[in-house]
Amino acid sequence: MKKVAIYGQAYTNTAEKEVKILLAVLEKHNIVVFFEQQFYNLFIEHNSLYKKYPTYTHFNDLSDNFDVMFTIGGDGTILRAVTYIRDLDIPIVGINTGRLGFLATVQKNQIEETIDLILKKEYSLQERFLLQIETSPATEDFSELNFALNEVTIARRNTTSMIGIKTFLNTEYLTNYWADGLIIATPTGSTGYSLSCDGPVILPNSKSFVITPIAPHNLSARPMVIPDDTYIHLEVSAREKDFLISLDSRITTVSLETKIRIQKAPFTIKSILPKNQSYLKTLRGKLLWGEDTRNESL
Repeated sequence: MKKVAIYGQAYTNTAEKEVKILLAVLEKHNIVVFFEQQFYNLFIEHNSLYKKYPTYTHFNDLSDNFDVMFTIGGDGTILRAVTYIRDLDIPIVGINTGRLGFLATVQKNQIEETIDLILKKEYSLQERFLLQIETSPATEDFSELNFALNEVTIARRNTTSMIGIKTFLNTEYLTNYWADGLIIATPTGSTGYSLSCDGPVILPNSKSFVITPIAPHNLSARPMVIPDDTYIHLEVSAREKDFLISLDSRITTVSLETKIRIQKAPFTIKSILPKNQSYLKTLRGKLLWGEDTRNESL
């Protein structure tokens, strides 16, 4: 590991402490550090850095000669970081300053140990699949960033009325979901919005997606797991003239005539899993599986 990128979205006392720990460990190993420009500016404003660092502002400023990208924040920070990495195959290590982190799993007291394990190559790479969207007519907001690591969500806009989402798998008609919306989630996104709508948890290396309706009118409309080589076609009907499409945290409004095609993206995102961690351990911890909380309030 010779060159790394650091990305974050907000300055907090916790973020400052963790960045300083991270920088100290990286510099001890003579590793070159690049900061995302806006995140770097926040630290400069607070006089929190004792030296200058090179910066990047866009995907075009990075390249595949970066060994790792460290993110400072929660899972939402990693979703934003993906828009910088795209198909460069730069692995991500998420340092968690948030609360519920399925992706950002490294705690402050684990930073030095994690870097030591990476330098010793004592880790595995988790390959995470993404979704890609095409719309007809084309949507300008998705002209460059047309992919999502967690989910693509179709939702109603400015109304209490449900929308109808006619759904085709490949060329075969599945059903017309009458609901507040529809989530198409990756295995990574199965522990996000989809999970809160009663979707299943899917292991990251599973070759599948899940279609999860949001508050469906017909209670027989259940989440459905489908192979990840499926093409999903959607057509929306509603009382309003438009509806919402979101790709992870990026959201836009489109006209009711817009037709949607969703498929697996042609690239993946890689996350580093040090040998002292496992996905199932994270899952148990975050979802409190097997924990007895009956006496916590006593």
